[in-house]
Amino acid sequence: MKNTIDRAIETLYHEDRDRLLSEKRLTALHNVFSQQFGREPWYFISVPGRTELGGNHTDHNHGKVLAAAVNLDTIAWANQVPGNKVTLISEGFPEPFEVNLAQLTVVEGEKGTTTALIRGIAARLADLNYGIGGFEACMTSDISIGSGLSSSASVEVLIGTTFNALFNDGSIALEELAGICQYAENHYFGKPCGLMDQMACSVGGLIGIDFKSNADPEITRVHLDLDSEGYRLLIVETGGSHAGLTAEYAAIRSEMQAVAYALGEDNLRELSSNDVLENLARLRSEVGDRAILRAEHFFKENERVDRQIEALRHNDFQSFLRIINESGDSSYRWLQNIYTTRDPRHQSVALALLLSEQFIERNGTGAVRVHGGGFAGTIQLFLPVELCDEYRKWMHEFIGPESIKVLQTRAIGSWYCQ
Repeated sequence: MKNTIDRAIETLYHEDRDRLLSEKRLTALHNVFSQQFGREPWYFISVPGRTELGGNHTDHNHGKVLAAAVNLDTIAWANQVPGNKVTLISEGFPEPFEVNLAQLTVVEGEKGTTTALIRGIAARLADLNYGIGGFEACMTSDISIGSGLSSSASVEVLIGTTFNALFNDGSIALEELAGICQYAENHYFGKPCGLMDQMACSVGGLIGIDFKSNADPEITRVHLDLDSEGYRLLIVETGGSHAGLTAEYAAIRSEMQAVAYALGEDNLRELSSNDVLENLARLRSEVGDRAILRAEHFFKENERVDRQIEALRHNDFQSFLRIINESGDSSYRWLQNIYTTRDPRHQSVALALLLSEQFIERNGTGAVRVHGGGFAGTIQLFLPVELCDEYRKWMHEFIGPESIKVLQTRAIGSWYCQ
């Protein structure tokens, strides 16, 4: 056990967090496994969360994104067992998730559960002629649910990585593993997500992803050293909940695709802004104004991702920040994922954006945008190191006990050892 923990700390946690806290966390989960299953685990698995830096709601229409793995992760200890039964104990859940892999078709009553994800990932692996089998695992995560850091995708990739480690000798490429997990979320869990979250968690680092071909997305590795720029990346939990918002997220995808269908294509990537504007009258009648606005966000957001990557390649950090602000403005006005029209009284994301923009204007530097899916949850900021404490006080004065996380990027994505 100690050798495995030492290796994990040296590889994953040596810079990102206190070594002693990491050792305690990994040891505590190891002990839970031993107590629950009566034996020592052999495999340790870690999958990071992710933060989206550009490309808000573009991946599901074959667009472009800029994303980074972060130094918060989902971890597990696991062992292979004879037979087809998977037992996953997850911290915070009173009962284990159990799946008999002899049944790999969709179970309607499981949708929206971790059980569905296990079954769906196993089913897709079997379809692709990869190995599957029974295992026991204990899992915990320091990625808050609803934080916009893709706790769900991190869990999915961890399940996929467990199958990869235990039954396939790690032979499944990280990019393919991401697609397998997306399949499970779409078809078994029941959420029509794009591929960005799983790809960023699986591959790791700071990456530009071009989803023109979902079967073979183009990945561009990018370098960003926030320490050398004197800045920090902050994620602010605004107090809103993602519960009950699946329909809002699905509408973004379906409205963008409705524009594409009306113009004879399967997705917006095959079109341009000019195609939309030249058919504006017909589109307004057939798909509505909001769908057109969301399509225009898609086209411009793709361009912004390219500009972000170029800015970072040329060490032009201030231009990168300006594009972050542009992305946030477009999400607010054209994508319209800052609050739900079903509950206009509660607009925690909008209020947090307002206060953050005022803080940035007062201090003359920084960037802010919605983070993740939107409608509720979190916002993202880049601020100089010396302003972070002042920002905490500013936000606390107005909206009280918000949660502000200062993050670092993580170079390594899905990882395991034994």
